[in-house]
Amino acid sequence: MRTTTRTRCLFFSALLGVLCASVVSPATVRAAQDERTDKARQEIVRLIAASGAEVSVAFRMLDGKNELLIEPDREFHAASTMKIPVMIELFAQARAGKLRLDDEVAVNNEFHSIVDGSPYQLDAADDSDPEVYRSIGQRMTLRRLCEAMITVSSNLATNVLIETVGVENVQRRVHALKADGMKVLRGVEDGKAFQKGLNNATSARALLILLEALAQNRAGDPRDCDAMLEILKRQKFNDAIPAGLPAGTPVAHKTGEITRINHDAAIVFAPRPFVLVVLVRGVEDKKKSAALIAEITRALFEASQQ
Repeated sequence: MRTTTRTRCLFFSALLGVLCASVVSPATVRAAQDERTDKARQEIVRLIAASGAEVSVAFRMLDGKNELLIEPDREFHAASTMKIPVMIELFAQARAGKLRLDDEVAVNNEFHSIVDGSPYQLDAADDSDPEVYRSIGQRMTLRRLCEAMITVSSNLATNVLIETVGVENVQRRVHALKADGMKVLRGVEDGKAFQKGLNNATSARALLILLEALAQNRAGDPRDCDAMLEILKRQKFNDAIPAGLPAGTPVAHKTGEITRINHDAAIVFAPRPFVLVVLVRGVEDKKKSAALIAEITRALFEASQQ
């Protein structure tokens, strides 16, 4: 029996309808993503309200297709998150030939207040890494100091590096990367400056910008960005953002903690990678603030990976 033209047309029309029905349009995908993000926002707002803390959140997929911002420009004491731009400046100066990462510098424990130039020292009991203190009066490479500054958040290593690269250069680098919400005024534990409110400060948006620049090779030479990300992946304090992720998820991040302050800023290398910054102020118990950050992370991970 001959197939009529009309029969063939009906067959192909039906086939086309089946094919179209099986293809999800980009608009539909985006709407589903937006719905999941809205639900995550509602959950995060509920978590923040229940904590009684001041919290800023900055989240963005590395493909730029989705973001969530909650009070992203609120200013916080930067705590140790300011060590990220110090590292970026160190690598930039090495790339420019001003120094080499394998150069050795003297490890001294005497610094000068930005208020009046008076000397001050750091107390090993208040720091997180005894190794650098054991090297006082000796020499360490800039590479080892950078590793200590990031992975175990050594304050002594940080101050030695800031004296090496210059705090003004760190702030210029921040400005060049358009992350002006990060303000690096001084080294760590300058008591006189603290009393006068002259503190390193940051916003969640500023840290998001800096981490995006690293992830997208805009914070320096691609090889240097890769090297910095590897250092951030070796972070030893993992009770905040990493705790809210499936075990084994690679995370390049930097924490920051002082009294009633707990921050974590991360690039999460999930199947759909993203940058997440959570800044917390006002929680006395660090375990509670870390758990809050982990819960916020979990909500965003679940919303972004479906």
